[in-house]
Amino acid sequence: MAPRTPDPSRREFVKAAVAIGGSAALSACLDREGDAATPTGTDPSARPSRQHAWNDALSTDEHGNHVPPRHHLLLYLDYAGDGTPTADDRERTEAAFRSLERAFARSNDGLLFTVGYAPAYFERFDAALPDSVDLPAPEALSTFEDPALDEPDAILHLASDRGSALLAAEEGLLGERSEINGVEMEADLSGVFAEASLAGDGPARRTGFIGEGLPAENADVEGIPDPDAVPDDAPLFMGFESGFEKNQASEDRVTLESGPFAGGTTQHVSKIRLRLDDWYGEQDHDDRVAEMFCPVHAEEGRVEGTGENLGNDNGVGECVDDIEAHAREYGRVGHAQKNARVREDGSPIILRRDFDSTDDGEAGLHFLALQEGISDFVATRSAMNGTDLADNPAVRQRVNNGILEYIFVRRRGNFLLPPRGHRALPRPDP
Repeated sequence: MAPRTPDPSRREFVKAAVAIGGSAALSACLDREGDAATPTGTDPSARPSRQHAWNDALSTDEHGNHVPPRHHLLLYLDYAGDGTPTADDRERTEAAFRSLERAFARSNDGLLFTVGYAPAYFERFDAALPDSVDLPAPEALSTFEDPALDEPDAILHLASDRGSALLAAEEGLLGERSEINGVEMEADLSGVFAEASLAGDGPARRTGFIGEGLPAENADVEGIPDPDAVPDDAPLFMGFESGFEKNQASEDRVTLESGPFAGGTTQHVSKIRLRLDDWYGEQDHDDRVAEMFCPVHAEEGRVEGTGENLGNDNGVGECVDDIEAHAREYGRVGHAQKNARVREDGSPIILRRDFDSTDDGEAGLHFLALQEGISDFVATRSAMNGTDLADNPAVRQRVNNGILEYIFVRRRGNFLLPPRGHRALPRPDP
């Protein structure tokens, strides 16, 4: 399937509607998106047991890279009941999710979603999570960050090319609409879940976008020196392609293989602030290539424009063995080059599904990663920190050390995405 390329003015409007939310935004979004019907779903029982099995439902580009949905919504929720969840609450929750599955096709043009649970959710039970689930509480992952820690009970991630699908799903789940996309909601989550109370008054509703044109159209925010600096065809604010197929873990690799939650996965979500004044104000294209990919990519001119010419592999695997030599020779190392040091049988161990954001009126990134265990994410982040490379006079902890100079982690959270059969208020020992 080829990716959709909607009208630029419509894309910007839909992004704004998703960020605002509510019935008025949904109505306006439906008007702007036109008369084309949003495809409805089929029998929920036909869906994969893995919540995170999105790849076969996603569009692909000419190189075989999976194209993520353009619009994203994160809802942080707390269980509204006292003590442990009841059987009635589980039944209602599952009925609400199945209503979504009947209302929307499992595709970019319909709706993709997951529900995850934080370590804090499982603390209400006497039983502990099994050893097969690697799910510690979130924490700071470098000496130079001090993030607020997101510890709600649950997180919902909804994604679609259609902003109206996200808004309708949100309204249906929260009990604001009894019918979505022509399908009656069998149940909703009102009374079972409530908006989460997060540390530091963190927003419990977060939005974002990814895809050609959207960052440039929404670049007039704090953190970007000039809206015209972001390339018109870039899918992300930092100006380069992301999600190369060969540089992503497979869905099989990130799936839990054993225990009662086999078929599930873990999810890490970071809220990151971008400060791109120097990225675009002081660095030219080659400088940005060197720090995003690796110095040799810049020296040899391997990256044209946003990097679409790279196909399905950013090629940084060739730079890994020489990273210390590159630090000495070029006085800098690349972001992807550092991350590529953490691989298993030549493949990455995390599956990225991150997206940009203008929440709070500033350029940001919601970094969402799936992995078999949170320790896989921690290992990848440790490599990204590049602390072992900072003894070079030119490479300091946050200067000439990939893209660390331009990103600031504000929040972190860890979650378990159970298989679909246990996604409704699971026990730790289902």
